[in-house]
Amino acid sequence: MPVTVLLVDDEPLVRAGLRAVLEAQPDIEVVGEAADGAAVIPLVRRLRPDVVAMDVRMPLLDGIEATRAVLRTVDRPPKILVVTTFENDEYVYEALRAGADGFLLKRARPAEIVHAVRLVAEGESLLFPASVRQLAARYGEGEGNLAARAAMERARLTDREAEVLRLMARGLSNAEIAERLFVGTETVKSHVSGVLAKLGARDRTQAVIAAYESGFVAPG
Repeated sequence: MPVTVLLVDDEPLVRAGLRAVLEAQPDIEVVGEAADGAAVIPLVRRLRPDVVAMDVRMPLLDGIEATRAVLRTVDRPPKILVVTTFENDEYVYEALRAGADGFLLKRARPAEIVHAVRLVAEGESLLFPASVRQLAARYGEGEGNLAARAAMERARLTDREAEVLRLMARGLSNAEIAERLFVGTETVKSHVSGVLAKLGARDRTQAVIAAYESGFVAPG
């Protein structure tokens, strides 16, 4: 089955460019488009896409609020890939904190766009881990860290779960973690599931942000 994608951007040329790139792939299908975040929820419910590629800044409802709305109101929500002009952008970090699974630069090359969609659809690796670390270092400081530290302490991760979370934060995939720890990939998936459940994280992106914001992993 192909990975199905919904495109959400207020610029028709951006949507057309993304559609052309993605539909050139035999394993990806663009199932719909929208010009604003306000239209996302009914389209997601009707089309059930695997991935929503959504502009982070739009006139009526931006990608941050649209992400929150989708995750709050849609059963089995899709993966969300926010599309942005600048990677070191507070809007991007807030979208990731709101539950987006990754971000994509508008200037990205076609191969990078395709890779990003496939990666977030699979959910077994972190997209642009170095950039997530930089965002955490730049925007993750402040009062929120107290709550993040408390949440990490309450999680009571086992030693192996803590080790897996550190490797996730470095951007390693499940297969790479398995190779590093000399265990099977199914064992790693089990540990990742345990980490997400204990942290109350939707996916590995949110778990990694929690790790940075709590000080469990130091950016850099």
